[in-house]
Amino acid sequence: MPHSPSPRSAYLHIPFCHRRCYYCDFAVVPLGDRARGDTGPGSASIQNYLTLLQREIASAPAGPPLSTVYLGGGTPSLLTAAQIGDLLECLRRRYGFQEGAEITLEMDPASFDADQLTDVLLTGVNRVSLGGQSFDDAALERMGRRHRGKDLQEACRWMREAFRSGSLHSWSLDLIQSLPGQTLDAWRDQLQQASRSEAPHLSVYELTIEPGTVFGKRHAKGQLTLPEEEEALHLMAITSEHLSKAGLSRYEISSYARPGHASRHNRVYWSGAGWWGFGMGATAAPWGERVARPRTREAYAEWLEADIKHPVSPQGLPVDDLLLVGLRRREGVDLRDLDAAGLVRRWLPFQEQGVLSKRAGRWCLSDPDGMALSNRVLLEVVLWWEEQEEGDRIQSLI
Repeated sequence: MPHSPSPRSAYLHIPFCHRRCYYCDFAVVPLGDRARGDTGPGSASIQNYLTLLQREIASAPAGPPLSTVYLGGGTPSLLTAAQIGDLLECLRRRYGFQEGAEITLEMDPASFDADQLTDVLLTGVNRVSLGGQSFDDAALERMGRRHRGKDLQEACRWMREAFRSGSLHSWSLDLIQSLPGQTLDAWRDQLQQASRSEAPHLSVYELTIEPGTVFGKRHAKGQLTLPEEEEALHLMAITSEHLSKAGLSRYEISSYARPGHASRHNRVYWSGAGWWGFGMGATAAPWGERVARPRTREAYAEWLEADIKHPVSPQGLPVDDLLLVGLRRREGVDLRDLDAAGLVRRWLPFQEQGVLSKRAGRWCLSDPDGMALSNRVLLEVVLWWEEQEEGDRIQSLI
């Protein structure tokens, strides 16, 4: 099992939202539409949580200066610029930042204006992930989103202006495809609007129906009309073709970027490298071994009170995890140092179908067919790994 070096990346989870979207199963705390980080409903809850978060960061093991930081959620843009600056200063005191570190903040179009964006960028944030999800008002309504298409258009304009001025180094726009009732023509219109936004990075996520969510409950009752598999594959093919023509290269299953704008932080996850994770519901893998924090504020506070120890010995990610995350990338995975003849046999039919290709010893998903059918290929990794573990158990009894 490979060892991982000390992490140079950190994820901070900010759980607060105006409301929970109908597809969301993340660890979030809805505060209402008037919530802000400094005044109004929820401000005390936010500040109490930030105190806990800073405490966890301050007590974490030491490490080298950070090259990437990601503030996700939830809706981190509900925080004030001062609160964001305090969190970054806490990380700076604990680890320091490398020169040119990528510092990303997730922002919701319904949670900020141009002045707040300016203030946020003065804290050291230099990359924004804009959670637009759709430009279509009806689709946003069906998802339970608070913003509307005009809000997203305006937020994109602010991003373009900040990017052109140099105060914002890069930004990404999130979209969701295969939404209830989504047609091919409607999706083409979404992609055209995304192209006009001039975002140098796009994340296009396939809708996943999670148990316990509003969508999950409606789906169980047969109340959601979702694209059939063939249509969903067609949507993904349209996405790949359209964005390629627009100059964005697909470097991961859900990620497209212009040269120099791939997310350095997300590539840490997909490469199998370790990272620090802080906050309620966050997962950390400082030396490969993943540790998840509790998903409620009360349990998270109790976890900190119990003086939970961070893992301190390099373990490395399990082989199956390395393969699962590695296959998401355009570069694929290298099996040459693994005893993986059984996995290769499982993958041969996919190679014959053109879903998988082998280049210079690395197995890669083709684009768009392989990327679209990635779950089928990844399932074979899981089944192969279960066979390996079963064989190890039998061998230990002999």
